Amino acid sequence: METYGESLLYVRYRYDAERGVRLKTVEIVVEEKPWRHRSRFREEDLVNVMVGYSEGDLRAKLKAAGGRWNAEDKLWQVRYGSIRGTELEYRIVDDA
Repeated sequence: METYGESLLYVRYRYDAERGVRLKTVEIVVEEKPWRHRSRFREEDLVNVMVGYSEGDLRAKLKAAGGRWNAEDKLWQVRYGSIRGTELEYRIVDDA
C-alpha cells in the first residue's frame, strides 16, 4: 500500500522451488475510465428466460412484459427490451 496506494488490487507470492526463491507480484490499476456494457441482444430479440413454477412474482412480471410460456422448452420467451435492466435479465438462458 505504501508504494501503490489505492491503485493496488492484489499482492501474490509465488514460489520457485528449483531456484529456491519467493517472488512477490502485484496487480495495479493503471487507467480508469467510464465503460458501458453492451448486450449481445438487440431490443427486439426474443430471449428464453428460466423462472421456476413457485416464483409467482417473477412469472407475473414476465406476463406483464409480454412473455409467453414455451411448454416444449419449459422456458419463458420474451423480448429482450422488455426485461433489460430488470432481475429477469439475469435469468436469460444462454443458447450458445
